[in-house]
Amino acid sequence: MGHGNEFNAFSAHKSMYLIVIAWTYVTLMMAVAEATSPQGTVLGALITFALYGLLPMGILVYILGTPSRKRKIKAREAEEQAAYDAEQAAARMADAGAEPATSAEPDAGGKTPAAAEGSAVAAVRKEQ
Repeated sequence: MGHGNEFNAFSAHKSMYLIVIAWTYVTLMMAVAEATSPQGTVLGALITFALYGLLPMGILVYILGTPSRKRKIKAREAEEQAAYDAEQAAARMADAGAEPATSAEPDAGGKTPAAAEGSAVAAVRKEQ
């Protein structure tokens, strides 16, 4: 049922995953070159890998994954709404067979609740 959409969503993100893997490899090689260099340090290699690799790729994955997250949120909300609607329909069907409750639902008759209070309430006017 939903397998076609999942496959298409995965296919659309293949290029994103390829970019992430390739850039991670490049930054890993930069970090190895930094660590093995005579003037380089392991700390410098870790900083290079984190600032040139992990941070930009994390931002890229977050930005490019936004449409997918929005689709999942909308699907979950639609599912919750459908469950709520089904629950309400079942409750209406159950209430249709029962006697109308007089004290639990005071406005169930569909008539106006009451008339105006009369002359005790002053009209609102603009100041002059």
